[in-house]
Amino acid sequence: MPFLKMASPVKSQPIGDRVPLVRNPCRQCAVVSSSGQMLGSHSGKEIDGKECVLRMNQAPTQGYEDDVGARSTLRVVSHTSIPLLLKNQSYFFKQARDTVYVIWGPAKLMSREKLGMVYRTLVKVKEMYPSLQLYILTERMMAYCDDLFQVETGKDRMKSGSFLSTGWFTMVLAMEMCEQIFVFGMINESHCRDKSQPPVPYHYFEKGRLDECRMYLAHERAPRGGHRFITEKAVFSRWAKKRNIVFTHPSWPGG
Repeated sequence: MPFLKMASPVKSQPIGDRVPLVRNPCRQCAVVSSSGQMLGSHSGKEIDGKECVLRMNQAPTQGYEDDVGARSTLRVVSHTSIPLLLKNQSYFFKQARDTVYVIWGPAKLMSREKLGMVYRTLVKVKEMYPSLQLYILTERMMAYCDDLFQVETGKDRMKSGSFLSTGWFTMVLAMEMCEQIFVFGMINESHCRDKSQPPVPYHYFEKGRLDECRMYLAHERAPRGGHRFITEKAVFSRWAKKRNIVFTHPSWPGG
């Protein structure tokens, strides 16, 4: 399976007048899950010690530094999470000046040429924060991620009624930009079949709301409109056997 070359530019286009995002490979990356598995992990120092730190959506660091660290090199954000970032603009856009934001979403919402709804919102954000490093995944990169899902699972994502998760896009980008990847707080595909596992929040910053395994199983079984979290984790496990990927807190079998 042809992985993206680490030396190639991240397949994104800028909001505003910035050049397309191109960066040298990171030697070591921390991919930080938003899972409640991070609570009590005391992984913050280890995470911040990596050259690059990748986070997802609206997962905060403030108040959780001991478990999740404080640094953010790149934040991968779903188009559906933009309103959540806008609720806390001072935290995400004023303070995190060293963070690169990469937004993903469907072409009809993200189109620069057709002025998609999300694209228009991002242009306004960029006008308010001109120094913000804000990018969107290109339509070609989105198609690549869909094709990759089909190659790995044998299923057409759209025909199977599923949506790729932000974790999927983050792992694909991590394989492009990182020589070695340490994934923190991500459970494996068999975790939720183990009835002895204690309940864990779906997000570490939303305690007492959604249970992680209930959420995973509901999405996996949904006939349409669900993320295939468990299927994706099985794919990540196979990638780890081919690439330099280590899963920790919790660790994965064989890794």
